[in-house]
Amino acid sequence: PEDMMNSLSRCVLSLYSYDERGNDISVENVLRQCIQLTSQLPELAIYCYHAYQDYTHKGPLYIAKPKKSYSIAENMLYMLRPSGIFTELEARVLDSALILHAEHGGGNNSTFTMRVVTSSGSDTYSAFAASLCSLKGPRHGGANLKVSDMMEDIKENVSDWADDEEIASYLRKILDKQAFDHSGLIYGIGHAVYTLSDPRAVIFKRFVSELSGAKGREKEFELYNKVEQIAPVLLSEKSSVYKPLSANVDFYSGFAYRMLGLPRQLYTPIFATARMAGWSAHRLEELINSSKIIRPAYMSVSEEKQYVPISDRKQ
Repeated sequence: PEDMMNSLSRCVLSLYSYDERGNDISVENVLRQCIQLTSQLPELAIYCYHAYQDYTHKGPLYIAKPKKSYSIAENMLYMLRPSGIFTELEARVLDSALILHAEHGGGNNSTFTMRVVTSSGSDTYSAFAASLCSLKGPRHGGANLKVSDMMEDIKENVSDWADDEEIASYLRKILDKQAFDHSGLIYGIGHAVYTLSDPRAVIFKRFVSELSGAKGREKEFELYNKVEQIAPVLLSEKSSVYKPLSANVDFYSGFAYRMLGLPRQLYTPIFATARMAGWSAHRLEELINSSKIIRPAYMSVSEEKQYVPISDRKQ
């Protein structure tokens, strides 16, 4: 299948077998494992993608070894492209994306997964595999894909990308469940924590603007900019709740990845590559500061019922 996340999880679990101290959860050893896995995951992601392409399209299997002198972002572009050629700006944009996605507090699903598995005393490879499985979920790691699909749909259905009224009209159709995926959602707008702005999106937008100029895609960037401005107003009107809404970091990342020529199958693995640093920090912090297992308590909200023996129950 084309989803690289399961392949990455299997690869990470396989690496456990090659670690003579795989079960050692001392802080020193876990730090070594975290650094090692953070450096290995981008390579695994690129190799998984090339293997998938070779298997499905029967093309030549392209494998390039990473260069020690390159950063993670540079190596990803170098290893992905048969030519191995990339510009300084392209590497800088991807590097900024990795930095901005690296950590976002302990409340997100995959980081909490890392904390929960770590608290059980499990090994590093199992903990990272669990976080990868969490990030695979479309409600978590697939948000930029949804934004990308939505914007492609808007581009196809809005004839004049500079016409605010036409853009607003089509966004209303999306909100009224008459267009795109009929969910009534405008993806990439709003955040559970950030209201006035998502600082990650503000920073990344500057890089995306520069890249769009270099790629000759300024009109497409301006369409994104208009949707970013119009959508919050329409969302407030729709809900009759006038609270600040802003674009989140996922809004521009898919556009940036497309301009970099990155395949869709790598969007979530790129997120995982970035988040390895944050997951590592949380694993180490959990090991150092806590000695208890995280065990949620679920309280039943159902009404009490009289027990009926199986023999007396109606079929």
